[in-house]
Amino acid sequence: MTKGMIISGFGGQGVLSLGQFIAYSATSENMFVTWLPSYGPEMRGGTANCSVVVSDKQVSSPIISNPDILIAMNKPSLDKFIDNVKVGGLAIINSSLIFDKVVREDIDVCYMNANDIAFEVGNSKTANIVILGAMMKLTGLLSKESVLETIKKIFANKPKVIPMNLKAFEEGYESAKV
Repeated sequence: MTKGMIISGFGGQGVLSLGQFIAYSATSENMFVTWLPSYGPEMRGGTANCSVVVSDKQVSSPIISNPDILIAMNKPSLDKFIDNVKVGGLAIINSSLIFDKVVREDIDVCYMNANDIAFEVGNSKTANIVILGAMMKLTGLLSKESVLETIKKIFANKPKVIPMNLKAFEEGYESAKV
């Protein structure tokens, strides 16, 4: 089993962090993983994306032309990558910021109001964690437990933010559907 994904959005949306959460969780399950960030010189507000490959065997290349999974946090990201998703793949769309519907009928699409859910949880910066929860429910790629443990480990130096991030994950997990 090998799954390649592209996670894309504006700088500051936690796109690269989302990829790292997936990568760290995969390594905790003894899987092979690559994480390749890409961002412009603008940083916050500019475009950012990362490619993540998770596999049960060694990964030969971190470059993904046709992802199994696309996470689009903003409209430019959707426009840039949607046509490259493999037939039978999955697109998770941040419908808080993207109002267009995907016209492809050969992929599964999940519209997730990630920003709205994050705001309800108490911190708009957790939209990426909402998406992480949705992705884990829809793909079963990694165990829920290992991802929750990864969240706790990554935020160990900021213990006050752990509960809201766990809640954001749970809300995304429970709300996800195609």
